Amino acid sequence: MFKYVLKRLGLMIFTFLIIITICFVLIKLLPIRDAAQFGKDMHIIQQRRELLGYNKPIPEQLLIFFRRTLIGGDWGVGETMNTAKDVWGTFISKLPSTMLVNVYAMFFSVPLGLLLGIFAALKKNKWQDHLISTGVMIFVSVPSYIFAFLVQYFLCHHLQWFPMQSLPQSAAPLLSWKMFVSLVPAILSLSFGTIAGLARYTRAELCEVLTNDYMLLARTKGLTRAQATTRHALRNAMVPIFPMIIGEFIGIIGGSLIIEQFFGIPGVGPLYVESITALDYNYFMLLTCFYTLIGLASNILIDISYGFIDPRIRIGER
Repeated sequence: MFKYVLKRLGLMIFTFLIIITICFVLIKLLPIRDAAQFGKDMHIIQQRRELLGYNKPIPEQLLIFFRRTLIGGDWGVGETMNTAKDVWGTFISKLPSTMLVNVYAMFFSVPLGLLLGIFAALKKNKWQDHLISTGVMIFVSVPSYIFAFLVQYFLCHHLQWFPMQSLPQSAAPLLSWKMFVSLVPAILSLSFGTIAGLARYTRAELCEVLTNDYMLLARTKGLTRAQATTRHALRNAMVPIFPMIIGEFIGIIGGSLIIEQFFGIPGVGPLYVESITALDYNYFMLLTCFYTLIGLASNILIDISYGFIDPRIRIGER
Protein backbone atom coordinates (compact mmCIF):
# COMPACT_ATOMS: atom_id res chain seq x y z
CA MET A 1 0.00 0.00 0.00
CA PHE A 2 2.80 2.41 0.91
CA LYS A 3 4.62 1.73 -2.37
CA TYR A 4 1.37 2.20 -4.25
CA VAL A 5 0.78 5.60 -2.63
CA LEU A 6 4.34 6.72 -3.42
CA LYS A 7 3.93 5.61 -7.02
CA ARG A 8 0.65 7.47 -7.39
CA LEU A 9 2.13 10.61 -5.83
CA GLY A 10 5.02 10.47 -8.27
CA LEU A 11 2.66 10.07 -11.22
CA MET A 12 0.52 12.93 -9.89
CA ILE A 13 3.49 15.28 -9.68
CA PHE A 14 4.66 14.23 -13.16
CA THR A 15 1.19 14.80 -14.65
CA PHE A 16 0.88 18.13 -12.83
CA LEU A 17 4.18 19.36 -14.25
CA ILE A 18 3.21 18.32 -17.79
CA ILE A 19 -0.14 20.15 -17.60
CA ILE A 20 1.44 23.30 -16.16
CA THR A 21 4.22 23.21 -18.76
CA ILE A 22 1.70 23.01 -21.61
CA CYS A 23 -0.35 25.89 -20.16
CA PHE A 24 2.78 27.99 -19.61
CA VAL A 25 4.07 27.50 -23.16
CA LEU A 26 0.67 28.30 -24.67
CA ILE A 27 0.41 31.42 -22.52
CA LYS A 28 3.85 32.61 -23.61
CA LEU A 29 2.79 32.35 -27.26
CA LEU A 30 0.15 35.01 -26.63
CA PRO A 31 0.96 38.73 -26.77
CA ILE A 32 1.49 40.69 -23.54
CA ARG A 33 0.70 44.33 -22.82
CA ASP A 34 3.46 46.89 -22.87
CA ALA A 35 4.49 47.82 -19.32
CA ALA A 36 4.30 51.50 -20.26
CA GLN A 37 0.50 51.20 -20.42
CA PHE A 38 0.27 50.73 -16.64
CA GLY A 39 1.20 54.32 -15.77
CA LYS A 40 2.52 54.80 -12.25
CA ASP A 41 2.79 51.03 -11.72
CA MET A 42 4.99 50.62 -14.80
CA HIS A 43 8.25 50.26 -12.84
CA ILE A 44 6.82 47.62 -10.46
CA ILE A 45 5.46 45.47 -13.30
CA GLN A 46 8.61 45.90 -15.37
CA GLN A 47 10.74 44.83 -12.42
CA ARG A 48 8.60 41.76 -11.79
CA ARG A 49 8.79 40.80 -15.47
CA GLU A 50 12.58 41.03 -15.32
CA LEU A 51 12.63 38.69 -12.32
CA LEU A 52 10.44 36.21 -14.20
CA GLY A 53 12.67 36.39 -17.27
CA TYR A 54 10.16 37.78 -19.77
CA ASN A 55 13.01 38.75 -22.10
CA LYS A 56 14.55 35.27 -22.15
CA PRO A 57 13.77 32.13 -24.21
CA ILE A 58 10.66 30.16 -23.20
CA PRO A 59 12.57 27.11 -21.80
CA GLU A 60 14.56 29.39 -19.52
CA GLN A 61 11.40 31.25 -18.52
CA LEU A 62 9.83 27.92 -17.62
CA LEU A 63 12.70 27.03 -15.29
CA ILE A 64 12.50 30.46 -13.68
CA PHE A 65 8.74 30.03 -13.30
CA PHE A 66 9.10 26.69 -11.51
CA ARG A 67 11.88 28.01 -9.28
CA ARG A 68 10.13 31.23 -8.28
CA THR A 69 6.53 29.95 -8.03
CA LEU A 70 6.34 26.26 -7.14
CA ILE A 71 9.49 26.39 -5.01
CA GLY A 72 9.77 30.02 -3.92
CA GLY A 73 6.06 30.86 -3.71
CA ASP A 74 6.43 34.08 -5.72
CA TRP A 75 3.59 34.25 -8.26
CA GLY A 76 4.22 37.83 -9.34
CA VAL A 77 1.79 40.76 -9.31
CA GLY A 78 -1.43 41.51 -11.12
CA GLU A 79 -1.14 43.35 -14.41
CA THR A 80 -4.48 43.80 -16.15
CA MET A 81 -6.45 43.12 -12.93
CA ASN A 82 -5.54 44.20 -9.38
CA THR A 83 -2.58 46.02 -10.90
CA ALA A 84 0.70 45.77 -8.97
CA LYS A 85 -0.94 43.76 -6.16
CA ASP A 86 0.50 40.45 -5.03
CA VAL A 87 -1.21 37.57 -6.87
CA TRP A 88 -0.78 35.05 -4.05
CA GLY A 89 -2.17 37.45 -1.44
CA THR A 90 -5.27 38.15 -3.53
CA PHE A 91 -5.82 34.42 -4.09
CA ILE A 92 -5.55 33.62 -0.37
CA SER A 93 -7.98 36.40 0.53
CA LYS A 94 -10.64 34.98 -1.83
CA LEU A 95 -10.10 31.26 -1.11
CA PRO A 96 -12.16 31.13 2.15
CA SER A 97 -15.34 32.26 0.38
CA THR A 98 -15.00 29.55 -2.26
CA MET A 99 -14.24 26.80 0.25
CA LEU A 100 -17.08 27.92 2.54
CA VAL A 101 -19.81 27.77 -0.10
CA ASN A 102 -18.52 24.39 -1.31
CA VAL A 103 -18.37 22.91 2.19
CA TYR A 104 -21.90 24.16 2.92
CA ALA A 105 -23.09 22.58 -0.32
CA MET A 106 -21.50 19.24 0.61
CA PHE A 107 -23.01 19.23 4.12
CA PHE A 108 -26.42 19.84 2.59
CA SER A 109 -26.27 17.61 -0.47
CA VAL A 110 -24.46 14.45 0.72
CA PRO A 111 -26.83 13.39 3.55
CA LEU A 112 -29.91 14.27 1.53
CA GLY A 113 -28.65 12.43 -1.56
CA LEU A 114 -27.80 9.31 0.45
CA LEU A 115 -31.15 9.30 2.25
CA LEU A 116 -33.13 9.70 -0.98
CA GLY A 117 -31.15 6.90 -2.63
CA ILE A 118 -31.65 4.55 0.32
CA PHE A 119 -35.35 5.34 0.53
CA ALA A 120 -35.80 4.77 -3.22
CA ALA A 121 -34.00 1.41 -3.03
CA LEU A 122 -36.13 0.23 -0.10
CA LYS A 123 -39.29 1.29 -1.99
CA LYS A 124 -38.14 -0.20 -5.29
CA ASN A 125 -40.78 -0.19 -8.06
CA LYS A 126 -43.26 1.66 -5.85
CA TRP A 127 -44.61 5.14 -6.44
CA GLN A 128 -42.03 6.65 -4.08
CA ASP A 129 -39.23 5.09 -6.12
CA HIS A 130 -40.71 6.29 -9.41
CA LEU A 131 -41.16 9.81 -8.03
CA ILE A 132 -37.58 10.04 -6.76
CA SER A 133 -36.14 8.48 -9.93
CA THR A 134 -38.04 10.93 -12.13
CA GLY A 135 -36.81 13.87 -10.09
CA VAL A 136 -33.27 12.52 -10.17
CA MET A 137 -33.27 12.27 -13.96
CA ILE A 138 -34.51 15.85 -14.24
CA PHE A 139 -31.96 17.29 -11.84
CA VAL A 140 -29.07 15.29 -13.30
CA SER A 141 -29.85 16.53 -16.80
CA VAL A 142 -30.13 20.24 -15.98
CA PRO A 143 -26.91 22.32 -15.64
CA SER A 144 -26.23 24.10 -12.34
CA TYR A 145 -26.49 27.57 -13.88
CA ILE A 146 -30.12 26.84 -14.85
CA PHE A 147 -30.84 26.06 -11.21
CA ALA A 148 -29.06 29.30 -10.31
CA PHE A 149 -31.36 31.28 -12.58
CA LEU A 150 -34.51 29.59 -11.20
CA VAL A 151 -33.40 29.98 -7.58
CA GLN A 152 -32.53 33.61 -8.12
CA TYR A 153 -35.83 34.34 -9.83
CA PHE A 154 -38.23 32.49 -7.50
CA LEU A 155 -36.53 32.61 -4.09
CA CYS A 156 -34.68 35.91 -4.41
CA HIS A 157 -36.79 38.04 -6.76
CA HIS A 158 -40.35 36.70 -6.53
CA LEU A 159 -40.54 35.51 -2.90
CA GLN A 160 -37.66 37.72 -1.67
CA TRP A 161 -36.55 35.14 0.90
CA PHE A 162 -32.88 35.70 0.16
CA PRO A 163 -30.76 38.55 -1.24
CA MET A 164 -30.02 38.53 -4.96
CA GLN A 165 -26.25 38.70 -4.37
CA SER A 166 -24.10 37.37 -1.55
CA LEU A 167 -22.70 39.77 1.00
CA PRO A 168 -19.07 40.92 0.65
CA GLN A 169 -16.61 39.76 3.31
CA SER A 170 -16.48 43.26 4.77
CA ALA A 171 -20.25 43.27 5.42
CA ALA A 172 -20.39 40.26 7.76
CA PRO A 173 -18.07 37.56 9.15
CA LEU A 174 -17.77 34.47 6.97
CA LEU A 175 -19.20 32.13 9.62
CA SER A 176 -22.08 34.42 10.65
CA TRP A 177 -25.76 33.62 10.15
CA LYS A 178 -26.19 36.71 7.99
CA MET A 179 -23.47 35.52 5.62
CA PHE A 180 -24.92 32.00 5.54
CA VAL A 181 -28.36 33.30 4.54
CA SER A 182 -26.84 35.29 1.67
CA LEU A 183 -25.05 32.12 0.46
CA VAL A 184 -28.15 29.86 0.56
CA PRO A 185 -29.14 30.49 -3.12
CA ALA A 186 -25.64 29.53 -4.28
CA ILE A 187 -25.61 26.50 -1.98
CA LEU A 188 -28.94 25.29 -3.36
CA SER A 189 -27.81 25.80 -6.95
CA LEU A 190 -24.67 23.75 -6.36
CA SER A 191 -26.46 21.03 -4.39
CA PHE A 192 -29.28 19.95 -6.71
CA GLY A 193 -27.04 18.10 -9.16
CA THR A 194 -24.99 16.46 -6.39
CA ILE A 195 -28.11 15.29 -4.55
CA ALA A 196 -29.48 13.75 -7.73
CA GLY A 197 -26.20 12.05 -8.62
CA LEU A 198 -25.69 10.54 -5.17
CA ALA A 199 -29.33 9.42 -4.95
CA ARG A 200 -29.16 7.65 -8.31
CA TYR A 201 -25.85 5.95 -7.52
CA THR A 202 -26.91 4.95 -3.99
CA ARG A 203 -30.16 3.47 -5.22
CA ALA A 204 -28.42 1.43 -7.90
CA GLU A 205 -25.77 0.06 -5.52
CA LEU A 206 -28.22 -0.74 -2.72
CA CYS A 207 -30.72 -2.42 -5.06
CA GLU A 208 -27.93 -4.70 -6.31
CA VAL A 209 -26.78 -5.56 -2.79
CA LEU A 210 -30.30 -6.30 -1.57
CA THR A 211 -30.67 -9.04 -4.20
CA ASN A 212 -27.49 -10.90 -3.20
CA ASP A 213 -27.65 -14.37 -1.67
CA TYR A 214 -26.10 -13.37 1.66
CA MET A 215 -29.06 -11.07 2.31
CA LEU A 216 -31.39 -14.07 2.06
CA LEU A 217 -29.07 -15.98 4.38
CA ALA A 218 -29.18 -13.14 6.90
CA ARG A 219 -32.98 -13.21 6.86
CA THR A 220 -33.09 -16.99 7.34
CA LYS A 221 -30.85 -16.60 10.42
CA GLY A 222 -33.52 -14.53 12.08
CA LEU A 223 -32.59 -10.96 11.24
CA THR A 224 -35.41 -8.61 10.41
CA ARG A 225 -35.43 -6.75 7.10
CA ALA A 226 -34.30 -3.57 8.82
CA GLN A 227 -31.49 -5.35 10.68
CA ALA A 228 -30.24 -7.12 7.54
CA THR A 229 -30.35 -3.89 5.57
CA THR A 230 -28.52 -1.86 8.24
CA ARG A 231 -25.87 -4.42 9.22
CA HIS A 232 -25.07 -5.91 5.81
CA ALA A 233 -26.63 -4.16 2.81
CA LEU A 234 -25.77 -0.57 3.68
CA ARG A 235 -22.20 -1.37 4.71
CA ASN A 236 -21.46 -3.15 1.45
CA ALA A 237 -23.28 -0.61 -0.71
CA MET A 238 -21.33 2.29 0.83
CA VAL A 239 -17.93 0.90 -0.28
CA PRO A 240 -18.11 2.42 -3.81
CA ILE A 241 -20.29 5.35 -2.72
CA PHE A 242 -18.06 7.02 -0.13
CA PRO A 243 -15.13 7.51 -2.54
CA MET A 244 -17.63 8.98 -4.98
CA ILE A 245 -18.37 11.74 -2.44
CA ILE A 246 -14.80 13.01 -2.85
CA GLY A 247 -15.33 13.22 -6.60
CA GLU A 248 -18.59 15.08 -6.05
CA PHE A 249 -16.75 17.65 -3.93
CA ILE A 250 -14.34 18.28 -6.80
CA GLY A 251 -17.28 18.54 -9.18
CA ILE A 252 -18.89 21.14 -6.93
CA ILE A 253 -15.69 23.21 -6.87
CA GLY A 254 -15.59 23.13 -10.69
CA GLY A 255 -19.26 24.05 -10.94
CA SER A 256 -18.83 26.93 -8.50
CA LEU A 257 -16.79 28.78 -11.13
CA ILE A 258 -20.07 29.84 -12.73
CA ILE A 259 -22.23 29.91 -9.59
CA GLU A 260 -19.88 32.25 -7.75
CA GLN A 261 -19.98 34.61 -10.71
CA PHE A 262 -23.78 34.34 -10.86
CA PHE A 263 -24.37 35.26 -7.21
CA GLY A 264 -21.47 37.67 -6.83
CA ILE A 265 -19.54 35.55 -4.33
CA PRO A 266 -16.07 37.11 -3.89
CA GLY A 267 -14.28 33.79 -4.30
CA VAL A 268 -11.73 32.11 -6.52
CA GLY A 269 -14.20 31.31 -9.31
CA PRO A 270 -14.85 34.91 -10.48
CA LEU A 271 -11.13 35.59 -10.14
CA TYR A 272 -10.36 32.72 -12.53
CA VAL A 273 -12.97 33.79 -15.07
CA GLU A 274 -11.76 37.39 -14.90
CA SER A 275 -8.13 36.34 -15.37
CA ILE A 276 -9.07 34.63 -18.64
CA THR A 277 -11.09 37.54 -20.01
CA ALA A 278 -8.56 40.15 -18.82
CA LEU A 279 -5.56 38.11 -20.09
CA ASP A 280 -3.76 38.37 -16.75
CA TYR A 281 -1.30 35.49 -17.11
CA ASN A 282 -0.01 35.50 -13.53
CA TYR A 283 -3.47 34.96 -12.05
CA PHE A 284 -4.31 32.43 -14.72
CA MET A 285 -1.25 30.30 -14.00
CA LEU A 286 -1.80 30.31 -10.23
CA LEU A 287 -5.47 29.36 -10.50
CA THR A 288 -4.74 26.73 -13.16
CA CYS A 289 -2.22 25.16 -10.78
CA PHE A 290 -4.81 25.27 -8.00
CA TYR A 291 -7.62 23.54 -9.91
CA THR A 292 -5.26 21.05 -11.55
CA LEU A 293 -3.75 20.03 -8.22
CA ILE A 294 -7.18 19.58 -6.63
CA GLY A 295 -8.35 17.37 -9.49
CA LEU A 296 -5.25 15.17 -9.43
CA ALA A 297 -5.16 14.87 -5.63
CA SER A 298 -8.82 13.85 -5.53
CA ASN A 299 -8.14 10.87 -7.79
CA ILE A 300 -5.46 9.62 -5.39
CA LEU A 301 -7.72 10.10 -2.37
CA ILE A 302 -10.51 8.17 -4.09
CA ASP A 303 -8.22 5.21 -4.84
CA ILE A 304 -6.65 5.15 -1.38
CA SER A 305 -10.00 5.46 0.40
CA TYR A 306 -11.13 2.08 -0.97
CA GLY A 307 -8.53 0.31 1.15
CA PHE A 308 -9.58 2.09 4.34
CA ILE A 309 -13.33 1.73 3.82
CA ASP A 310 -13.17 -1.99 3.03
CA PRO A 311 -10.21 -3.85 4.65
CA ARG A 312 -10.69 -6.68 2.14
CA ILE A 313 -9.37 -4.37 -0.58
CA ARG A 314 -5.59 -4.21 -0.74
CA ILE A 315 -4.73 -1.75 -3.47
CA GLY A 316 -1.35 -2.20 -5.04
CA GLU A 317 -0.69 -5.65 -3.61
CA ARG A 318 -0.47 -8.85 -5.59
